[in-house]
Amino acid sequence: MVDRLVTIMARLRDPVSGCPWDLEQDFASIAPYTIEEAHEVADAIARGDMADLKDELGDLLLQVVFHARMAEEAGHFALADVIASISDKMERRHPHIFGDGSGGPEQWEAIKAAERDAKGAASALDGVALGLPALMRAEKLQKRAARTGFDWPDAEGARAKIDEELAEVATAPDAAAREEEIGDLLFAVVNWVRKLGIDPEAALRGANAKFERRFRAIEATDRFATLDLAAKDALWAKVKATEG
Repeated sequence: MVDRLVTIMARLRDPVSGCPWDLEQDFASIAPYTIEEAHEVADAIARGDMADLKDELGDLLLQVVFHARMAEEAGHFALADVIASISDKMERRHPHIFGDGSGGPEQWEAIKAAERDAKGAASALDGVALGLPALMRAEKLQKRAARTGFDWPDAEGARAKIDEELAEVATAPDAAAREEEIGDLLFAVVNWVRKLGIDPEAALRGANAKFERRFRAIEATDRFATLDLAAKDALWAKVKATEG
């Protein structure tokens, strides 16, 4: 079945008879679509919509095939090489399943660290992708630093840092300094949430969904646009109360 998709992509990228839009794309132009499709997969999972998940996984698979096709055209690698690479990696990272049976899942991070060292990593932070959403990347950077012992011993230290950063936002002398301090504040919040054992990306995604649900409910009220803030806030409180 994958061969059919590979053939379709090859036709779309055919220099003579291919699709003009597909032909003008490159890795950089397609990358945002890849990220978008990954988020749409996560959205379908969060909504429990299996029919949509099937479609979104197909869209994400198309992204992989698209990148692999462009790499093959440039003489770098083909889809078969991508599949072989991830297969080798999964077997290497699960020696308790595919190896001599020793160790266990706890070896995963140690094996990944050894792989980074083999690539010449100079820092524990090497390999944390720049293209990740900022919230997710902040958490990953903090987790990497924590493995070296650079971490708060408990959540209280991380919580106190939020108060410190809030004060620095309030006393920032100009817009540029305020932006920097707000960045530090957001980073501190991610750190505190991480120490509480909560996934910050999932928490914010849930908050977004809750806000959207409640706002749509009050927006549907007659003459919503003409209501003042106090009336809109009262509607918000009413919707919130009905959700328990």
